[in-house]
Amino acid sequence: MKTNYFATGFLLLILLSITSVSAQNNQKWQQWQWLLGEWKGEGSGQPGEGAGGFSFESELNANILIRKSYAAFPATANKPAFRHDDIMTIYNDAEGQPLKAIYFDNEGHTIHYSVTVGEKKIVFISEKMPNMPVFRLTYTQMDDKTVNVSFEFSKDGEHFTPYLEGKSIKIK
Repeated sequence: MKTNYFATGFLLLILLSITSVSAQNNQKWQQWQWLLGEWKGEGSGQPGEGAGGFSFESELNANILIRKSYAAFPATANKPAFRHDDIMTIYNDAEGQPLKAIYFDNEGHTIHYSVTVGEKKIVFISEKMPNMPVFRLTYTQMDDKTVNVSFEFSKDGEHFTPYLEGKSIKIK
């Protein structure tokens, strides 16, 4: 049996390239490991008491992260019960640049974020746009199973007012 060394070498080169890219992508999200998975929480805020959850998962060979989130709010004297659903894609727009994210929800909103990643904190800040508030979404690790989530807004991009805040527990 004759061995085709060129084909074997080429195949080995492809496998090594795939392994190298996969390892680089996994390293890209290393600081996110504490936040990956499924979370459930309850919180409070201006719309009233509610319950919800979110998940962060890597997708597309770990090239992006996907966050899915929902919040369910019971009826109050002034408002009927409602549910908010959203999805956000976190990605690296250009090597060496801050991460970006784009958010969509069931109310028709789209928000573009810049992302700052710290040791126990990940912060999303929306782009400044005319006649729109600036939003800040912050995930702070409390311990291995608990994260604090806060969502704030600002008219000037510097002084933020809390809108929603709550603790979530990791379930998966």
